[in-house]
Amino acid sequence: MTDPKTQLTPHFTLQEMTRSNSHPEIYNVPPPAYVENLRRVCQWLEQLRLRYNQLYGCGKEWPIVINSGYRSEKLNRAVRGASDSNHLTGCAADLRCADLKQALRYACLLMDYSDRKDYDEIIIERKYQRYWLHFAVRPEGNRGKVMVITK
Repeated sequence: MTDPKTQLTPHFTLQEMTRSNSHPEIYNVPPPAYVENLRRVCQWLEQLRLRYNQLYGCGKEWPIVINSGYRSEKLNRAVRGASDSNHLTGCAADLRCADLKQALRYACLLMDYSDRKDYDEIIIERKYQRYWLHFAVRPEGNRGKVMVITK
């Protein structure tokens, strides 16, 4: 079994990439191959954190807050995730955003970083005045998809 305290990158742990606040009763531990996918996502998020703080931190280190990372099939069904979600293989993370401006900044910084690497999808989502940014990167077959979804 994988230790939830495992550091995937300097600022992200396996625990925060697998936590479910809405359904803590559901077993949500990824297999080792999916942990490597999460590590890849977190490497991108490290770059996002660095660049965001350089440009907008005003001398302060702001964390990237993860709403959702890996989801087991059971958890994905419980949160009504897409049946082909990148979360199911540890290839995605949803990032909490204070507002639309922060979501757009995150998206732009990730797209700028992608000049050197490929990502699968960047989706800005809103529901009930809450914003988050869905970011996914796969080991291969990335599509470079960008969307905005509001509900």
